[in-house]
Amino acid sequence: MSERTGSIKVSTENIFPVIRQWLYTDKDIYIREIVSNAADAITKLEHLRGMNEFESDKPEYRIDIEYDSELGQITVEDNGIGMTEDEIDEYINQIAYSGAMAFVEQYKDKGDANGGVIGHFGLGFYSSFMVSDKVRIDSLSWKDGAKPAFWVSEDGTSYTMGEGTKETRGTKITMTLNEESKAEITGYELRQALNKYCQFMPYPIYFRDVVQEQENLKRRQEQQAKDLEEKAKEREEKAKEREEKIAKGEDVSELEPLEDEDTEPDVLTIPEPTQLNDTNPLWLRDPKDITDDEYKSFYHKVFNDYREPLFWIHLNMDYPFRLKGILYFPQAEEHIDTLAGRIKVYYNQVFVSDDVKEIIPDYLFLLRGCIDSPDLPLNVSRSALQTDSQLKKLSSHIVRKVADKLVALAKDERETFEGYWDDISLFVRYGSLRDEKFFERVKPALLFKRYEGGYSSYDELKEKGVDKVYYTTDSDAQVVYNKRLSAAGKDIVVMPNEFDIPFMQLLQSKEEKPAFVRVDSEVEGDGGNTDRQEQLEKLMRKATGQEKLKVQVKALGPDGDLSILTEDEQARSMLDMRKMFQKMEGKSEEELDEMFPVERTLVINTDSSLITRLCLLDETSGKEDEATTLAAEIYDLARLAHGSLQGEDLVTFMKRSQEILGKIEL
Repeated sequence: MSERTGSIKVSTENIFPVIRQWLYTDKDIYIREIVSNAADAITKLEHLRGMNEFESDKPEYRIDIEYDSELGQITVEDNGIGMTEDEIDEYINQIAYSGAMAFVEQYKDKGDANGGVIGHFGLGFYSSFMVSDKVRIDSLSWKDGAKPAFWVSEDGTSYTMGEGTKETRGTKITMTLNEESKAEITGYELRQALNKYCQFMPYPIYFRDVVQEQENLKRRQEQQAKDLEEKAKEREEKAKEREEKIAKGEDVSELEPLEDEDTEPDVLTIPEPTQLNDTNPLWLRDPKDITDDEYKSFYHKVFNDYREPLFWIHLNMDYPFRLKGILYFPQAEEHIDTLAGRIKVYYNQVFVSDDVKEIIPDYLFLLRGCIDSPDLPLNVSRSALQTDSQLKKLSSHIVRKVADKLVALAKDERETFEGYWDDISLFVRYGSLRDEKFFERVKPALLFKRYEGGYSSYDELKEKGVDKVYYTTDSDAQVVYNKRLSAAGKDIVVMPNEFDIPFMQLLQSKEEKPAFVRVDSEVEGDGGNTDRQEQLEKLMRKATGQEKLKVQVKALGPDGDLSILTEDEQARSMLDMRKMFQKMEGKSEEELDEMFPVERTLVINTDSSLITRLCLLDETSGKEDEATTLAAEIYDLARLAHGSLQGEDLVTFMKRSQEILGKIEL
């Protein structure tokens, strides 16, 4: 057939500039598209072989990629189905006519032809012009008697095509890079892009950096020549030493024998390229055939995380959509710069994106993993998803699987699960706040860390039948309160994270009991000496300078705490919520404390002998100043135990304490 020229038939007006400049957000995605097309070509041939239309023993399928920086070329060659000249005209010259979908339509009644075909829109090939001034296709069809064909274009809108010279079945794409791409693309970067997009493609991929390999060969040859030269020099020196000893009549038996002179260097060649990809990723295998070490090794390899994952979920379903994957629960991380890159999404083993919020809700993005589904509703660039009802079902299924895994671990491997809890509790509570369905499903797995040690589940706390469960937000800072309640046999749980307050409010909105009460919210005890209420209130307000200070007297026993500061739980919870929202707007802690002052109550133990002496001192003429000083000390002691004595007030307290101690007679 003679050569001919023509203009490419564009299905949509002016689509090529859109493809070249706007369709693909990542410039390196061209390599994914070209290699994906090569994989499609092999998949089509394999389907034909499976339907006995292509009679052959199973070929050794492969995709070969070469980068030549001197020529400024990248070539991608497969040994798949190949194309005739007419097929090139049909699939390449008519943009948006998908050869993959045409193939599926032709063979839709002869088995699952769509099982591994990646292509959707026929646009991927033209992504090559994002980096190229010239693109050439050389192809030989699988069909008996087919003649090789070529196609070449220097602008993506006009072409030359005709009979070619390719001698082996398949297709070879040669991209001659434009000046900008020549300056930007290196062999290392190309290898990195292949690892990103094609790490798990279903057919072996081999990569050669031609110039780099030649340079490596040259260095090896130079090193070999240098080694031979040094070896010859060493032999010459040994021979000279031997001759001198013989001439002097000395014994040479202890000298090392001379080695035969090696004048012929080894023939060094460029080694065969090694396979870049894993054609059978772990998520495609049966979970019962995979060891824990294999799961861990896969995690280390894909996410470059040297730490061990806590545990994982192997996803595998065929209905109502096809989905395979592995989700890992990593160890807690002190700081996460970005959530992107944690969940990698694949379409028939071809990387799509690692920032797909439509599949994985934000509260699960602390996880890491790979998800592969041929039912994803991809957009034209195959780099993002189009929202549809199927996508919501897929997302719901993943969320359900995560919740079910947590519940199963909590039920069947409680001790092991408790070991994971500190790492995963934040994400579980945050997820419960964000998604009510997730909360209802994961509720049996909710654990609470006990102040005294160990863990209790939410159901176990409810089964105790107590009205209140006390919680501490800081075990060390609130140690006085914790010790007092612990001695009284009260349940105390540790709730140190910012999501814990709204999480507890969520629990109480579902269940009236038990109520969650912070350890410093109240003091249980009998009514104190009410005759002293007015006197102590007046004295404490005078000593602190706080005219509205709330004072309450209680009988806490002779050995009980002298004074205690409390904060009303309901009022403080509302303030904490308001603070949290303001904090999101960048307010400092000092600004927040000023905006949302906390109302505290000073509880005074009238059973204490010191309080009795304070009251008598206050009633004694001439001792009022001493009573005021002692009252201020008692108030600051309560603040010290509460953790709210800071700054200049702490300095004042220390100075006053030294003065009081200085008055003690030894």
